[in-house]
Amino acid sequence: MRIPSHPSHPRDAGNRNGPHVLFLPKWYPGRNDPQLGDFLRKQALAVASRTTMSVLYIAPVADADAQELTESDGAWELRCYYRANAHPFRFWRKAVNFRRYCQAAMRGWKRLVQERGLPDLIHAYILVRPVMLAWWMKKRFGVPYIVSEQSSEYLDGTYQGKGPLYKAWSRTLFKHAAGVTAVSAWLGDALVKHRLCNAYTVVPNVVPGLDRPLPPRGLAGHFLVVADLVDRTKNVSGVIRALAQARKTEARIQLTVIGDGPDRTALEDLARREGVQHAVSFLGRMANHEVLDHVARAAAMIVNSNVETFSVVTGEALAQGKPVIATRCGGPIAFITPANGILIEPKDTGALRDAMIAMTHHADRYDPASIRADLSDRFSPEGIAQRFHILYLKALQHA
Repeated sequence: MRIPSHPSHPRDAGNRNGPHVLFLPKWYPGRNDPQLGDFLRKQALAVASRTTMSVLYIAPVADADAQELTESDGAWELRCYYRANAHPFRFWRKAVNFRRYCQAAMRGWKRLVQERGLPDLIHAYILVRPVMLAWWMKKRFGVPYIVSEQSSEYLDGTYQGKGPLYKAWSRTLFKHAAGVTAVSAWLGDALVKHRLCNAYTVVPNVVPGLDRPLPPRGLAGHFLVVADLVDRTKNVSGVIRALAQARKTEARIQLTVIGDGPDRTALEDLARREGVQHAVSFLGRMANHEVLDHVARAAAMIVNSNVETFSVVTGEALAQGKPVIATRCGGPIAFITPANGILIEPKDTGALRDAMIAMTHHADRYDPASIRADLSDRFSPEGIAQRFHILYLKALQHA
C-alpha cells in the first residue's frame, strides 16, 4: 500500500496536549490476550495526560485482517490485525507473516496520518519489529524515535544466542534512536553490556491499585501467583512443589494461580502428582481489575521467577498492602525490604517452602498501611508521565 509522503493534516493536527507521540508497542492488550502488555498500556495512558497520545498495535489473528479503534483516557488506540499464515515450513511462514505485518502496519500508519496528523515523535517499545518500523518512519518522514525495553531476553541468555546479523541490526536500531529507556537499572546495564547503547534512562512501570481502598489482611496462608504460565521463566512448578512441602507442616497454606500459557496443563498435572490439586486453584487469564480484586483478598503474593526485568505484580501486591515472597531475579529487588516481604534465591524450592511457612505463621508482622506507604510516588501514573514527558522534549530538542 502506498503511503503519502506528506500528511493530509498539519504535523500538529489535533495536538491539544503537548507533542503528538505515536506509541508503537510489541505487546499490548488485544483480541488474543487481554493481559498481554497491559503494563505498557498503563504507561501509554499515563503519558496521555501530558501529550497527545496515539497507539498503533499490530498483531496476528487466526481469522481475517481487521482494525479496531478505541479512545480511552485521552489515548487514541488503533489495533491492526492481520491473518496469520500457519504454513508448516518455518521460513515460508515467517516470511509471509512478516510481509502481512508490514502491510497491516502501513494501513494503520495511513489511517493515523489521515485522522491524527504526522506524529512529532515515535515511542517504539521492544525490539525488533516496532523499532524497525520506527526506524523506517524516521528515514521516510523524518520523525525521530526513542526505544524502550522491557524484554527479559537480555538477561536470560536469549540475546547472547542470537546470530551476528541480528545483533548488528539491533545495534543499528538503537544507534539511530533519540533516547533509550529501560524499566530497571538491572535491564539497562544489560543493554550497555551488550553494546546496544551507551546510556539509558530508567522509567519504571506504573504500579496500579494505589487509588483503590486499602484492603484488610487476607486469610493467613492464602498465597497468590499472577504470571504467564511459561515455566522456564516464571517457575510456577517450583511454587507447587514448595506448596506440597509446606503443607506437611502448615495445612492452612493454599495457592491461587492467575494466568495462562503453554505450561498450564503440565502445571495442573504436577499439582495432581504432588497431591495438592485440592489446594491449588488455576483461574486462567483475567482483566487487571479482576486481578487486583484477587490481590486484595489474598494474604501474600509469590513471585518465583528466574528472571524479571521489573515485576508489575510485585508492585500491585505492595500497593494493596500485601507482603511478597520474591526471588532475587532482577526487578523485585528494587521493591522488597524486610518490612514488606522475603527475598530468596531463584530455583530454591526449600527456601520458598520456608518463606511460605514463616509468612503464614507471622502474618501480623506485615502492616498493610506501611507497605503501601513505602511505595515511592515514582511508580504512580503522574510520576511515569513526568519522566517520559521530559524524555520526549529532550528527544525533540536534539532531533
